[in-house]
Amino acid sequence: MADQIQLATLGGAAAKPGRLAYIDWLRGLACLGMFQAHCYNSWLNSDARKSQFYRWSQEVATLPAPLFIFLAGVSSALVTHRLRQKGLSRNAIARATILRGAEIFGLGLLFRGQEYLLGYPKSPWTDLLRVDVLNILGLSMMLMGVLCWLTASTTSDKSSKKGIAWGLILAAAIAIATPWLWTTHRPSGLPWPLESYINGVHTFAQPQPWLFPIFPWVAFGFVGLAVGFLLFSDFSQGKETIMVAALGAAGISASVLSMVFDAAPLHWYSAAIYDYWHTSPNFFLMRCGILLALVFVAYAWCRWGWAQRGFSPIIQLGNTSLLVYWVHIEFVYGRFSILPKGRCTILQASAGLLVIFLAMLALSVLRTTWKKRRAKAGRATPAPAAATAESG
Repeated sequence: MADQIQLATLGGAAAKPGRLAYIDWLRGLACLGMFQAHCYNSWLNSDARKSQFYRWSQEVATLPAPLFIFLAGVSSALVTHRLRQKGLSRNAIARATILRGAEIFGLGLLFRGQEYLLGYPKSPWTDLLRVDVLNILGLSMMLMGVLCWLTASTTSDKSSKKGIAWGLILAAAIAIATPWLWTTHRPSGLPWPLESYINGVHTFAQPQPWLFPIFPWVAFGFVGLAVGFLLFSDFSQGKETIMVAALGAAGISASVLSMVFDAAPLHWYSAAIYDYWHTSPNFFLMRCGILLALVFVAYAWCRWGWAQRGFSPIIQLGNTSLLVYWVHIEFVYGRFSILPKGRCTILQASAGLLVIFLAMLALSVLRTTWKKRRAKAGRATPAPAAATAESG
């Protein structure tokens, strides 16, 4: 959910816009999916919630969160790879990336505090400790920073190869362990705020699928990290189109395998704990397959389509995804909701969705314009030392 990591602030050179446009486009696409999921979930009345339209809306709603976390992994790989190429020590790289993750985690806690205050006195104090998207995104980035520190080798290329291997191994291990940690092997001896980071139990008797615990959500970050290291490795230089196409093919294959494994007569888990749509590694494999296919679609659209021909609203939203996430929540779910919650038709909610989209796009444009003006003013203002030297 976080904005793309700025390489300049971490000591790296700015990335080429054309190369990263498809990453921002994907992040913007995740924003669109998030908007529609939240708007229809908050505003539709009970009759509209029984419709096929709402069902498909909620199916689409399963993609934005894993896409945000996956893209955070890709961005972390890009930053780490470029800082390694600049010759920074592994400790310096780890410090920069882990602190960035800690910043996002802190913002997640701040966001929960804001929502509690705006919802007071109706909001329960336990919401302050809810494991939400920003919390797990920040934690994922910190864990990826630790993994990159552990896998650092003598050369950048060797480090990337180890990062790819261990990223996929950890992702698979997390996905495989999830069904057990949600059911028969729950760490129930821990206080609920800590257990909730493992399985999303919160204050309820059972883990909740609408929360974002480490198992399985961090696994999407590790997959993104492996994909990022692959895309930005020395091996992929000059073959980016081929590599992205291969990822798309791998995504289709993974989706097919997910259905084959789910239909197989034998399973690793008993029927009592097997839940395809929430904890199953097969569903995780399906979502990863869709994410990889989307990488190819975004790359193709940005390179050969219309995405970069003039102003792109999707890319614009992707540049400020953290800001629009933070702001839109209060106007959809919060006290300042622009439509009455739970009382709207599909047409009314769709009109509200359009208003939210346009408002967040305008906010995004204002944000980037302000940043450009600040940067321009900073370049135009001479440094004090330089001014003193000139006057002397």
